[in-house]
Amino acid sequence: MKTKKLLTVLLAMMLFTGCGSDAVVTSYTEPVEISLSWWGNDVRHEYTIAAVKEFEKLHPDIEVNCHYSEWSGYQQRSNAQMASDTEADVMQINYAWIQQYSPDGMGFYDINKVSDYIDLSNFTQEELNFGMQHGSLNAIPIALNTQTVYINKTVYADYGLDVPKTWDDIFEAAKVMNGEVYPLSMVAKSVWFCSVAYAEQQIGKQFMTIEGDINFSAEDIQLMLDFYCRLIHEKVIPQPEYFDQLNMNSGQYAGTVAWISDASSHCSKAIENGYEIVVADYLSDTAEKLKGWYEKPATMYAISKNTSYPEQSAMLLDFLLNSEEMAVLQGVEKGVPVSESARTALAKNDMLTGIQYEAFQKMNDRTKEISLVSPYLENDDLITEFCNAGNAVLYDKISAEEQAKELQKRFQSILAQAKEY
Repeated sequence: MKTKKLLTVLLAMMLFTGCGSDAVVTSYTEPVEISLSWWGNDVRHEYTIAAVKEFEKLHPDIEVNCHYSEWSGYQQRSNAQMASDTEADVMQINYAWIQQYSPDGMGFYDINKVSDYIDLSNFTQEELNFGMQHGSLNAIPIALNTQTVYINKTVYADYGLDVPKTWDDIFEAAKVMNGEVYPLSMVAKSVWFCSVAYAEQQIGKQFMTIEGDINFSAEDIQLMLDFYCRLIHEKVIPQPEYFDQLNMNSGQYAGTVAWISDASSHCSKAIENGYEIVVADYLSDTAEKLKGWYEKPATMYAISKNTSYPEQSAMLLDFLLNSEEMAVLQGVEKGVPVSESARTALAKNDMLTGIQYEAFQKMNDRTKEISLVSPYLENDDLITEFCNAGNAVLYDKISAEEQAKELQKRFQSILAQAKEY
């Protein structure tokens, strides 16, 4: 709501007694109203609402209106709101949105301007740099993320197999499992990232620059397509369209590749069902020329450039990122928090445990080997085009060579449009 205001009303009554007078002054303050938006599942909605109530208890002069939904609805609504300048005062954003909505650094409020209200000392400069755009601190990361390999060690052992370390290992596992179980499983975005990783390891150069320019030739893209088709044809993974997360719970999928922030949703039920799920090494080629795996903020918080209340918005942002109350309520549901004070709170409450924390430790140990992702690499249109092209090759509708040439042109067109947004 943008009709918010901070009122101080003074009422003076002069009481006359003889030649003297006494002034009685009464004042009251109407709370400022700010808005907060986020996406997620019911669990995230519940703990975020609970956290907002705690914030309002600490700051009775601030009311927070909550707006939330699942991802697709949130993204569509946010596109319209950002275009019409009606977005929430404080909002959860995707890392790619900084480039999408703020290419000049002016699309979000500069959080440096309200540094008196948010403790930025909880973050390293490298962590804050994720949200820097042309000298403006557009957003702050909540947690860091990378695609991670989770393996059902129990199922692998049943087939006499060790936890895989290389791409060759998973292809060999598929031969042993013989279609009874898939060695891995992935949604389309994870297949995309794995195909990029595999090709980069083979070729020795990155698919895309941080600015979103493609480095790959048509021949290089064909390598990605061939890898995609081989994964499905040799039954390493189910076709992404047929991915069913429930199969991880029952051991029909002996592994998965997913974000750190999604570790619990992908693996917790399988662990409850008695399977030993482990965080494996980032899959590689034995003679790799490049690591090929990427790191990014899981999600971020930003303040609207249109907010009427930047100080109060910054106070809420500080609470969401740095407070013990929010840290304990949130746990590691969004990933292990970047904020030092939030991690300290979790450690004090014995909450830095479980598969998600193990995935974070793996990333933290290898952070120097993992590259920073370009915001453009997550473009949904790139991923859709790639998977559709792979399926066309898979079903013999077109050769990989022809499709790769066509795909390179489509990639360049998609990125050119994205940069014009």
